Parts: sequence; C-alpha cells; structure tokens
Amino acid sequence: MLPEEYSLGMKRLLPILFLVFSVGVGAYDEDDLTKLKTTNQCLKCDLSQARLTGAYLRGAKLAGANLTEADLTGANFYRVNLTNADLTRANLYKAHMEVVNLAGANLTGANLIDAYMEDTNLREASLAGVDLTKAYMEATELTGANLTMANLTSAFLEGIDLENADLTDAVLTDARLNWAKNLDKAILCRTIMPNGSVNNSNC
Repeated sequence: MLPEEYSLGMKRLLPILFLVFSVGVGAYDEDDLTKLKTTNQCLKCDLSQARLTGAYLRGAKLAGANLTEADLTGANFYRVNLTNADLTRANLYKAHMEVVNLAGANLTGANLIDAYMEDTNLREASLAGVDLTKAYMEATELTGANLTMANLTSAFLEGIDLENADLTDAVLTDARLNWAKNLDKAILCRTIMPNGSVNNSNC
C-alpha cells in the first residue's frame, strides 16, 4: 500500500498534469507524459515544449529529462530531482522551487523572473544568459555554476554559495548579497555589482 503522503501527493499531481498536458502543444513524447502522470517519474524523458503551467510536482524524478522550451510558469517543485536536466530557454516565471536538485542542469537562456528558490542545488549548472530579475534564491548552492551574462537585478541572494561561479558580464544591480558565501572566490569580470560598480578582478 502506498504511504498516505505519497497517495495525497499523486491525487494532487495527476489532475493538474492531465489538464496541463491535454492542452499543451509541443514536441514532447506522449509516452513520456503518460509515464510521468502514472509514476511521478520520467528519467531522461522528452518533455520539450510541454505546457506545465501551474503544475504541482512533488517528489518527481526527472533526472536527465529534456524540458527545453517547456512552459513551467508558476509551477511548484518540491524535492524534485532534475539533475542534468535540460531546461534551455524554459519559462520558469514565478516558479516555486524548494529543496530541488538541479546540479549539472542546463538552464541557458531560461526565464526565472520572480522565481522562488530555497535550498536549491545548482552546483555546476549552466545559467548563462538567464533572467533572474527579482528572483528569491535563499541558501541556494551555486558552486561552479555558469552565470555569464545572467541578469540578477534586484535578486535576493541571501546565503548563496558562489565558490568558482562564473559571473562574467553578469548584472547584480541592487541585488541583496547578505551572508553570501565565497563571493571572493567567484569569477568576476565586467560584472556589475549591487552598487553599480564594475568588478574586473578576474579578467
């Protein structure tokens, strides 16, 4: 018998996914969508261009999944495994990501405006060209992440770890870096700092 928490999670998940996928139009694989709906996992599956707006994804296993250009506006991710997933140009506007594993994921060019991230793992992830304007990223792991040309204007970055993160050409205007870890170990080149100054310490 399934644990009560899992059962309740699936009851919430399935109707939302059915609605989302039934109206979505894209290049995703129908069999992969069915697998996700019925098992709450789809490793290395094709969900490219799928419409997942407002979806509730709790505990989903999506490691290595292809979510290129997927619409995840307002989606809720809790303890989701997205390691090495491809979210290139995905729309994550106002998405809620708590305790999500995105280590090694590709989010190049993604829209993360007003996204909420807490205790999220983005170690070695690619966030090149990502728009993180007004994003909330408390205690987020960004060690070794590629943030070149990322827009972090007015982002809340309290307690993040930036060791070896590449912030070349990134914009941090008005960003809040309270208790940020290892900023001195990040790669800063043509980086616009919170006060508007340009940091070329690692060029």
